[in-house]
Amino acid sequence: MKQSSNPDTGLSGKIALVTGGTKGTGSAVARRLLQAGATVIITARNAPQQPIDTMCFIAADLSTSEGTRYVVGEVLSRFGRLDILVNNMGSSETPGGGYRVLTDEDWEHTLRTNLLAPVRLDRGFLPQMIARKNGVIIHIASIQARLPLYDSTLPYAAAKAGLLNYSKSLSNEVSPEGVRVLTVSPGWIYTDSAGRMAERIAKSTDTTIEQAKESIMKALGGIPAGRPAQPEEVAALVGFLVSPEANYLTGTEFVIDGGTIPTI
Repeated sequence: MKQSSNPDTGLSGKIALVTGGTKGTGSAVARRLLQAGATVIITARNAPQQPIDTMCFIAADLSTSEGTRYVVGEVLSRFGRLDILVNNMGSSETPGGGYRVLTDEDWEHTLRTNLLAPVRLDRGFLPQMIARKNGVIIHIASIQARLPLYDSTLPYAAAKAGLLNYSKSLSNEVSPEGVRVLTVSPGWIYTDSAGRMAERIAKSTDTTIEQAKESIMKALGGIPAGRPAQPEEVAALVGFLVSPEANYLTGTEFVIDGGTIPTI
């Protein structure tokens, strides 16, 4: 693939899909790819609150096999191919309290959302990427794959660890076929939902939002950078990884956590 001298148009002519692309990090990634010249498709269960005239939105519940099949069919029928797949969708909605409070449904829903959805989408889009010997798949994992918080996100951490392992295995299989597979593992990202969480903590503990943020960072073992990441910083990393400038990168995990993980 020929390298572009202009990063703002380096993805011109590319078709990209960002799951969970209506808010938070997914929205920032979608905007970044759009800025780089790609045709961007976003998918989520609910339509975005802000107008997205420059993007294509497909409503689907990707935690179900029917939802993933629908998205694959819609993308390929409308656009004929997919060049870039960013598996960003992920969530942890299980109660705190560790293994004692978790039900089968808690585990199954978390695994469907955070592991099986990417697996199914990859399986749906890989054949046409391999046929063209061209494509990039990004899996958004989490540092919790290596630094789990058992009291609050046990199933989520386990699912992301599985995603990390699967991503490496898939890369070994399809990289010789011309498809790059990479993992991005963020630490704490200060999205709107993270801000609301900080507000709830501040209200319940009668502290300031800054003090609440400090308590969250302390619970993570500290962030040497002194702050959470901004969604745009994660998006900038993804934008580079899917660009022609990163053509020799595959099978690798990129951690963006401000130094949170204390080991090498």
